Amino acid sequence: MAASEGGARADAMSSVRHAPAAAPVWETPPPLSGAAKRLMIYEIIVVFAVSLGASALRAFVSLIGSLTEREALSAQHVVMNGSQAPGRPLYDLILQLVSIATAVAPAFLAFYLLARNGEGPSSIGVDASQPGRDLARGAGLAALIGGCGLGLYYLAFHAGFSLNIVAASLPDVWWRIPVLLLSALQDGILEEVVVLGYLISRLRLIGVSPWSAIAISAVLRGSYHLFQGFGPFFGNAIMGVIFGYLFLRWQRSNPMIIAHTLINAVAFIGYTLLVGHVSWLP
Repeated sequence: MAASEGGARADAMSSVRHAPAAAPVWETPPPLSGAAKRLMIYEIIVVFAVSLGASALRAFVSLIGSLTEREALSAQHVVMNGSQAPGRPLYDLILQLVSIATAVAPAFLAFYLLARNGEGPSSIGVDASQPGRDLARGAGLAALIGGCGLGLYYLAFHAGFSLNIVAASLPDVWWRIPVLLLSALQDGILEEVVVLGYLISRLRLIGVSPWSAIAISAVLRGSYHLFQGFGPFFGNAIMGVIFGYLFLRWQRSNPMIIAHTLINAVAFIGYTLLVGHVSWLP
């Protein structure tokens, strides 16, 4: 009996290792077998339980806490990039770098799991095969979505649906801008590899329709921003729909990684340079 069960487990693991790679654009991939499909679903759950799914749960609890405060949402604030060791700049730098390195780790877990399935980073469009096109697409997306996103946040904040987002509050030391750039890059890699390329391609493998996969990815993207309020939830969910559609159309994650990095870099550094000098920043 034990040998039979061991053989079944081995067959299931073999099925996952040799599962069909994600099909291009809107094509439906060949269906996984029952055991392989169950293991793939379990894999997706585990990946998000230790990464952005856990972040979504914490963000939801944080929003409940903010809603039950006596102050309105717009009277509260959340710091995105703050000092981790005030008054100790060198130690603060070390903690910042450790936080960035550990936060991006789930993206490498996703790459490992893709490799176990016979795929590489290029299967989700993370490679250097189209540098010029990726950069142009990413810059264009950043300009379009970044501007619209700032306007949406401004309206949501003044309508009382969002917290005051302090994009950066690091001490005025030599490493402040480099750390903000690394933080922006970390966000871009983590979110676009895990919640875009990995998640949508895995959902397609287990038979989820293209638009359903885009919707799941977009709602998840919005949910781990709930700690910032309702405005950022909807704004990021809309961005997730756009990114998801373009990912399936282009089969590339790189443009979205570039766009996300540019959006956050401008937000973090722009806030640092402008806060206290312009009247429209809260």
